[in-house]
Amino acid sequence: MALTTYSPISADWPCQVKTPGSYDWERSAAKWLRELVPARYASYPILIRHPVLLARHAQIQVQHEVRVARTALQTARAELPALGLPESVIEHTIRLYAAEVMQLQHIARSIRAVSQALLESSTARAGH
Repeated sequence: MALTTYSPISADWPCQVKTPGSYDWERSAAKWLRELVPARYASYPILIRHPVLLARHAQIQVQHEVRVARTALQTARAELPALGLPESVIEHTIRLYAAEVMQLQHIARSIRAVSQALLESSTARAGH
């Protein structure tokens, strides 16, 4: 039984997903992608059977999350003082939103990398 390699194919490749071409890599990709979408979507049979569709939905989901985090960041300084929060809490919240935007952008790049690999894999199978 061969050992599975988890080495990334790019800096954006998620460590939770096996290397394309390795045993069961598509299953590891689908599992990772399911964790990125709301649970109700992760259970839809069409998305379970077609990881490329799941990747597309995860990409859309994360794009919206980036927009939400950016809006929260852009409006925090103007809106949070009205909630009666101390300046230290507001500053901490702004740093949290900024970090979240960066993390979500990284996840979006990871989804694109996995999506491309899934697409190439399904295209290769269809060609045989």
